[in-house]
Amino acid sequence: MKYPPLVHVTSVESLGGFVLRLTFDDGATIERDLTEYLRGGVFKPLRDDPELFKQARVEGGTLVWPNGADMDPVVLRGFAEPAWKEDETATQSG
Repeated sequence: MKYPPLVHVTSVESLGGFVLRLTFDDGATIERDLTEYLRGGVFKPLRDDPELFKQARVEGGTLVWPNGADMDPVVLRGFAEPAWKEDETATQSG
């Protein structure tokens, strides 16, 4: 099994809606719309309150919010699929 490269978020900027500009320690800067990533109970407050979503910050190389939600930088960088997407793919093919 090949593992994705390990990356860390170094900065985040809210661009409106659920779009963030993310800079990574590999030098990449991307704009990512996180609308589809805001699934599950811990992300509900972020979906319901755009002001809370805008409070995204970097902590230990990971994207985090004040309510305790966080997102894997490897997924954010596009090197791996989020767990919910892997679960959907397995359900559809099984």
